Amino acid sequence: MRWDGQKDGAAPRQALPGLPGLVRSVRTPEFAEVVFHEVHAKSVLNKVPGASPMPFKWTVNPYRGCTHGCTYCLDGSTPVLLGDGRVRALADLEVGDEVCGTRGGRYVRTTVLAHWRTVKPAFRVVLEDGASLVSSGDHRFLTTEGWRHVASGSCDLPRLAVGDRLVGFGGFSAGPEQDAEYRSGYLWGVVRGGLTTEPEALERAELYAGLDRDRIEWPVAPGDGWTKGFLAGVFDAAGRCDGGVLRIRTDHPIVDAVVLGLKRLDFDCTVEDGVTRVRGGAPEALRFCHVVDPARSSSRSVDAAPLDAAVGVVAVEALGEDRELFDITTGTGDFVANGVVSHNCFARNTHSYLDLDTGHDFDTQVVVKVNAVQVLTRQLRSTRWQREHVAMGTNTDPYQRAEGRYRLMPGIIKALADSGTPFSILTKGTVLARDLPLLTEAAKSVPVGIGVSLALLDRDLQQSLEPGTPSPQARLDLVRRVRDAGLPCGVFIAPVLPALTDSEEHLDALLGAVAATGATGVTALALHLRPGAREWFASWLLREHPDLLDGYRNLYGSGSYADKRYRRWLETRMRPLLRRHGFVGRGEAGVPGDGEGRWPNGALPAGVPTQRGIDRDQLTLL
Repeated sequence: MRWDGQKDGAAPRQALPGLPGLVRSVRTPEFAEVVFHEVHAKSVLNKVPGASPMPFKWTVNPYRGCTHGCTYCLDGSTPVLLGDGRVRALADLEVGDEVCGTRGGRYVRTTVLAHWRTVKPAFRVVLEDGASLVSSGDHRFLTTEGWRHVASGSCDLPRLAVGDRLVGFGGFSAGPEQDAEYRSGYLWGVVRGGLTTEPEALERAELYAGLDRDRIEWPVAPGDGWTKGFLAGVFDAAGRCDGGVLRIRTDHPIVDAVVLGLKRLDFDCTVEDGVTRVRGGAPEALRFCHVVDPARSSSRSVDAAPLDAAVGVVAVEALGEDRELFDITTGTGDFVANGVVSHNCFARNTHSYLDLDTGHDFDTQVVVKVNAVQVLTRQLRSTRWQREHVAMGTNTDPYQRAEGRYRLMPGIIKALADSGTPFSILTKGTVLARDLPLLTEAAKSVPVGIGVSLALLDRDLQQSLEPGTPSPQARLDLVRRVRDAGLPCGVFIAPVLPALTDSEEHLDALLGAVAATGATGVTALALHLRPGAREWFASWLLREHPDLLDGYRNLYGSGSYADKRYRRWLETRMRPLLRRHGFVGRGEAGVPGDGEGRWPNGALPAGVPTQRGIDRDQLTLL
């Protein structure tokens, strides 16, 4: 089979601009319409964000099944809110940076997992507070009515309109000029606020004192610059911000000076028992931090603040030109861009969460870490490696079709086993059967867990919903072969589709078929429609089952999870069926992200607790 290099060839649209380590982009007739982007990765062993409830800390993903010439992009100069409350231009962010995202209706810190650029037609969104954002037409922002594309989409999706209200703080305020007047005010604020032992504040105070020894005096008529410095110094010495509420505790007469300074800068406040509180919640707390710029990072963030503010859209306009645009992937699937909640590219959600073939059904781009075995082997040899559980398949399928060509998994399995590292594999790909002898050998030296996802038995429905993936029978045969090889194998019955695959007859037949394979455990998960998957599934439902649209609206509303009453009903339906088919103590029912579901027995290595909490930001394979 002849492979054609495409990196600088006749099809530049297939390249991934800015992809680190890109060796070449290739395509082959064996994989119609799929482009493989071969990269030399610097790291293959990836740490799971600390806030994740997943029962493992490390993952290996030799393939990335989404395109980095992403559908969601913003101008590189767009300021992005960092985890410490400061801002940085989108173009200047790096993998590993901590930014502000959202989860459960509140702002949280999250990590940048990927960063890239592309060129697309540009649009401008203008907000009522004067802020604006330049983006691609298919970028999405969170409104009070749900996610909205700026101007376009692959199907008839909700679009942004004048009058919509974007969730967020509003445009970010400019910081102060740290001139001699500001520095003088800061030093007065630190001293009168009660001094401080915070390293960042002490470092700034020492620097300013060294620069302005002859200017440390209380001004007769303080200007804005001095006022900003004074408030920054007082806050560093005696302030804090918790859940978006900003407070400063000082003694009289400093309280009066603080109140006057806040009013001078148009902040509303209250005073009680020596504590000055800035009114307006997280938006005003963040504006304070940006306007006066205190030194202490630990007191600037809006962690745990609720998403209870929005700003109106006054214009959406095409700029009539292509621009270089940027995007990131974060652990929460979103970030705060110039004061509003912005969706980031997690393109897998539109096809791999519903068990569709990664890299084929969305943008037909697959990133292949061709040096994965060599890099992983080196990382596992590190004296710092503690041989903790490594999970594969929780983000992209390691046994997708590309593995038949690149054969990366045998080397990865051997490297893990030789280093004494327990591992697990979650897949829908029958290519895994090729490596059963190697997996059996590895299980002699380290604990191994294997999980297979299976949503339904109906072949016609499967072809409509999951084009390009192994058939239900092929996956059942895979489970049987895994068990015949003496290995454990847990099955995720996911996703269970309301009114389509949740009947007692269907679940009974599916569990019977799974039990016949000898599967060691089962977990059933109701359909989860996170942003991206939601729009794709709504389009599919409208085309294939329009009579069910109203029912799904009632079940899901504007959220990602089915109504809790439905989930309880599904759990009640599942329990006797699990008992009937011998899964007593080996079967669970739940929903990803809400703490109700366990991993099925066998899907994790022996000795790893099957804790509750199937993270909504992992397991996108299901």
